[in-house]
Amino acid sequence: MALTVVYAADTGHVVGALALTGTSTGTGAPPDVAALVGRELPLRVSLGGGRTATLPLNARELAVAAVDDEPAALTDPLAFGVELTAEGKPKPTLLRLPTWTDSGSIALAADGLTVTVGVPVARPAKVVALVSDDQDTHVLAGEVPAQQTGVKLPLTLTPGGTHGVLVLVAGWAGRLEKQGVT
Repeated sequence: MALTVVYAADTGHVVGALALTGTSTGTGAPPDVAALVGRELPLRVSLGGGRTATLPLNARELAVAAVDDEPAALTDPLAFGVELTAEGKPKPTLLRLPTWTDSGSIALAADGLTVTVGVPVARPAKVVALVSDDQDTHVLAGEVPAQQTGVKLPLTLTPGGTHGVLVLVAGWAGRLEKQGVT
């Protein structure tokens, strides 16, 4: 059995994992992203009251890698990342990413999303965030500057609402949760 992961190409975060008993290519290479997820990979988060937010990741922003067996990636994919070689090819061993739920925060306000990881990053860290808004999804991108702990990404929302939020900060475990607008 082989482990195949779908990951965010910009940040390296694993967003889905599956154990395959064979490959569709016959070459040992992982299948094409579109063959696994179609046009997009929907991530869902409960908003309470029977409501669910769907945050779709576009297949064009994703990549696939065949990696060493890591059972925890099947149950908590956002805790892992794919590291690339100097040639841009995925390494076979997944990285266990540090969590930032205790030391960092996500704050959703009417004028933007503030992401704070808790400790200064050694080098600039890419940030990709998706925020649900009724039938729409806002896709935000930015970066935490070197020696800083966070970034504010501009966004306009109505105060008091509840939204699904996916935040991917390169080098840190991804977070998928509900957030209220302050």
